Amino acid sequence: MVVQGGQHMVVDVGGSHVTAAAVGTAAVGRAGSGGARLLSRVERLVDSHASSAAVLDAWASACVEAAAGAGIDPGGCDWGLAMPGPFDYERGVGHYAGVGKFERLAGVDIRSALSERLGAHPDRIRFVHDAGAYGIGEWRFGAPTRHARFVCVTLGTGVGSAFVDDGSLVFDRADVPPGGEVHRLPFDGRDLEETVSTRALLARYASSDPGLSVKDLAGLARAGDARAQHEFDTAMEALALAVGPWLREFEATALVVGGSISRSWDVLERGFRSGLDACAPELAATLVIAPSRLLADAPLYGAAHLLERSAVGRCVTAPALP
Repeated sequence: MVVQGGQHMVVDVGGSHVTAAAVGTAAVGRAGSGGARLLSRVERLVDSHASSAAVLDAWASACVEAAAGAGIDPGGCDWGLAMPGPFDYERGVGHYAGVGKFERLAGVDIRSALSERLGAHPDRIRFVHDAGAYGIGEWRFGAPTRHARFVCVTLGTGVGSAFVDDGSLVFDRADVPPGGEVHRLPFDGRDLEETVSTRALLARYASSDPGLSVKDLAGLARAGDARAQHEFDTAMEALALAVGPWLREFEATALVVGGSISRSWDVLERGFRSGLDACAPELAATLVIAPSRLLADAPLYGAAHLLERSAVGRCVTAPALP
């Protein structure tokens, strides 16, 4: 793989926020890792239940501001957007009816809507699955060693995943779960994310404090709350038992755990390693396991990498103000 460096405009769309950024990447050859840095970064809260126009206006506004911060013409750029599913990444249309977010964007041609707002040709608006972008970002820019077979699992409101084979995302192959997604893998008769997610962790702990967060729960575990630690162990053992056979099938040599919950890796690792020892002891002895290094910026870097690999055009510098 040989990719050229450059400036890339990228966006990470979340259920309650949008982050737009300009990413500068260095050229990379077959033996190199290349580098990257954020040239600008704009993050804003977004009400996912607002009208389609309000949501799209908020996204576009962040994009325009991020482009301006890097001196880039938003209409002269290819844009890479990391989008949550369910989404038609080829057509640029969301299927958000009944999923509890972006309901008013269901069926909307988001590519055309953003094209109009940014002044960019529709062909310059690209989409990728947010967990896929996260995984690619960690594979290229986060992991200290480049692994040919690399898996990233993100933990937060749900469970995301990316199976990366030499820099390419794998979705439909015999050695990965259907769609490359682990959140619907069965565990104890339910989808995995019914055991491994923010809501599952907090529900099992059954605190009377309605404001308790996973960060708070991790603090309790560090302070010696055995019940809090048990909930993390339960969740991470379940994750390992469900994902472990696929890690072995994919012949993964490295796994990165990302997402908001990964910030509490010190209370997560024990349970995951215990589960992996139980289901795949030969893999447990060799698999490199680490928390995310890039965290919330991983999808931004991943989207930039995917723009590079698609050999799209360069960004155009905005004209200087008089």
